[in-house]
Amino acid sequence: MKKYEFVANALSKDIETHFYPDGTLLPTEEQLTRLYDVSRQTVRKSLSILEEKGLIEKKQGCGSVVTMKNPAADSGKVTVIATYIDDYIFPVQLGGAVEVLAKKHFSAVLSATGNRICTERKILEDIIREPVAGILVEGTKTAFPNPNIDLYKKISDMKIPIVFFNSCYKELDGALCISADNRRGGYDLTSYLLAKGHKSIAAVFKADDIQGHQRYSGYISAMFDHNIYISDSKTIWYTTETKERIFEGSDLLSSIGDATAVVCYNDEIAFNLIKHLTACGKSVPRDIAVVSFDNSSLSEISPVKITSLSCGVNLGETAAKKLMDILGGRAAVSEVIPWRLEEKESS
Repeated sequence: MKKYEFVANALSKDIETHFYPDGTLLPTEEQLTRLYDVSRQTVRKSLSILEEKGLIEKKQGCGSVVTMKNPAADSGKVTVIATYIDDYIFPVQLGGAVEVLAKKHFSAVLSATGNRICTERKILEDIIREPVAGILVEGTKTAFPNPNIDLYKKISDMKIPIVFFNSCYKELDGALCISADNRRGGYDLTSYLLAKGHKSIAAVFKADDIQGHQRYSGYISAMFDHNIYISDSKTIWYTTETKERIFEGSDLLSSIGDATAVVCYNDEIAFNLIKHLTACGKSVPRDIAVVSFDNSSLSEISPVKITSLSCGVNLGETAAKKLMDILGGRAAVSEVIPWRLEEKESS
């Protein structure tokens, strides 16, 4: 190996391992000649190699500034991390994202966390070992503090662009995210029921994802704005791990009590709730109205078609377009998408 190649390789490694962080100055040419015991001409040739790789930028009067770029920018691969891949609304969202990526000649590497923090960490560690051009992420258990923020920051330091969809992490201030206006959605669904004469309105929300908290916030705010104070027991919370158990036994009906309507976290919950109510001899909507979010295929195949909010936009597709903008050197900003009510039979 020639001396200038040795110096270039050594400096490249120091940059990629953040010994010289992005935006910092490398030692001067004179300092590098002493450090590596080579001539100034050798140092200049080494620095030219780093400049060609996009690792540094020479600035007049300043020296060589580290401008590390994503080493896998030209890999043609984008990792798409979702909580789930093959159920509920996720095939539609992921299909939209994959289609956008394919049109730009990127292949999608699909990974599912199962909404589990440890699984997410393993996926992120794999990305750090084998970088990709960019990442699309649906956050995992976004209502809780996330212990994987250190890896997200490391990936960001590697200049790999990250775009979140559906939800993001509050610890990543300024992260680009495409999401629905969940608080407003909860408010509007509840206001719709109130306008139809319902006063005792129960709710079922997901506790470990931030969307559940936002939708609850809208629900309870609408109740308060109409001077209705309802027992906390009428809000039923579930998590990823307890979802299947909420329809077992009589606890759910006990919590709903005398409520004449229920706001559900999504169509999946509403679909199962209608089945549960029917099995218990309740009629929807005569005895209890049921409304929800997502306007998915479940809202149509339910025995009683479900009144549901529609986003009107494929969030996965929109997030993929934002990522393509970033990789194309164009500006991209976060978006909050409004909901639209699709009134059907359940209300």
